[in-house]
Amino acid sequence: MRIGKLAAETGLTTKTIRFYEQAGLLAPPPRTPGGYRDYPPHTVARLFFVRDAQAAGLTLAEIRSVLALRDSGQAPCTQVGTLIEEHLAEIGRRLAELRQARTVLRQLARRAAVTDPDTCSAGDICTILARP
Repeated sequence: MRIGKLAAETGLTTKTIRFYEQAGLLAPPPRTPGGYRDYPPHTVARLFFVRDAQAAGLTLAEIRSVLALRDSGQAPCTQVGTLIEEHLAEIGRRLAELRQARTVLRQLARRAAVTDPDTCSAGDICTILARP
């Protein structure tokens, strides 16, 4: 299958498909006598997997390691489960940081609402952000 047809079937661009090939997520396909890439039919499922794994937050390196396991004949389920748990934990940490940032920003917004710029001295950078 030529790259244009593969792109149409997967909803990816030809540039993305070439990038995935360069990144080691796709094996270099055989070439036609005219030099065009001729992807095997199973490439469609592989590209859907890559796209879905990225949507789940996996990095290209993580996806490459999962594909390497599968390509070696091993089921990557344990590794995928571990990656999912790691990403969930990271999201939990980021959510906690965002909650903390929201709390601080709400406090600053309350301070900003009652701050009169006319009372600021020339030596102040910003009384809203300054420690009380």
